[in-house]
Amino acid sequence: MEGMVAIWLFLAVCALLMLGYPVAFTLAGTALAFAAGGILLGAFDPAFLSALPGRLFGTISNATLIAVPLFILMGVILEKSRVAEELLSNMSRVFGGLRGGLGISVVLVGMLLAASTGIVGATVVTMGLLSLPTMLRSGYNPAVATGTICATGTLGQIIPPSIALVLLGDILSSAYQQAQLKMNIFNPKTVSVGDLFVGALVPGLLLVALYIGYLLLLAWLRPQWVPAAAETEKVDRVALLKGLLPPLMLIAVVLGSILAGAATPTEAAGVGAIGALLLAYAKREMNLRRLREVVISTMVTTCMVFMILIGAAIFSLVFRGFGGEELIQNFFADLPGGVMGATLV
Repeated sequence: MEGMVAIWLFLAVCALLMLGYPVAFTLAGTALAFAAGGILLGAFDPAFLSALPGRLFGTISNATLIAVPLFILMGVILEKSRVAEELLSNMSRVFGGLRGGLGISVVLVGMLLAASTGIVGATVVTMGLLSLPTMLRSGYNPAVATGTICATGTLGQIIPPSIALVLLGDILSSAYQQAQLKMNIFNPKTVSVGDLFVGALVPGLLLVALYIGYLLLLAWLRPQWVPAAAETEKVDRVALLKGLLPPLMLIAVVLGSILAGAATPTEAAGVGAIGALLLAYAKREMNLRRLREVVISTMVTTCMVFMILIGAAIFSLVFRGFGGEELIQNFFADLPGGVMGATLV
């Protein structure tokens, strides 16, 4: 019975999310509603909720998560300083004469934006506003144009420095230590955010290669869907380098310092935010009005991220209180094939 309530809780959250309700309030509100019903019916122990204040305080005071607002600040500054616009303009000149060239330009610029912002929404909106009208004017199939932009936008989830990887790093480190302690390993290793960044780099670049490969395949099989641009301006190598080198150097400093172990993700995020600000000032794209917009946008996005973390903490406690954790453990333990079977599922 308890396991069934946990399943119904999960299904209710999925249904409300698909109806368009905000993630944070859906997670927290649905969980608290189920908990209240369970307490009234005697099916939920209210003692589970007593751990909630400690969990919320742990989330807010977590030093690793300081990297989140700093990476968001870095991304918003680069978004507002028209870095993406210059990159896309120059890349379009380089690849625009090829069939599928505009799509390839979008993928490559999206990759650089993902590595410099780590924010999916910012990448998708920026690329949509800048590249979609150009692609449609050039005769691109609307489904291919919008699909390319949306797929490229998801690179921000996996290509470091990714906000999602910072959040996952904190959760996985704790879970990995607990798993080792249960195996009687009393000197447990940790999984750091830097380890996740290293692990995500190759899959992220592989995705970029697959996206480009798909566009090249379309150019061969359906050339009318991804035509070459009718007119392409001559490539200005100096403008290309000026638009490409500063963000590349910033990415190299931020990622390189983390991967080399010279800085923690939080320290690297601070350097990245300052570097993005200096870059914006050097391009004369930053003034007090725009800086105010940047700070407000950073605050709103940061609040959204932490509200989701708080909602997830409430949901996980209630889910565990209804026996959901044991249900999932038993499900994977009963799968044929052991660890390999569970991994495949």
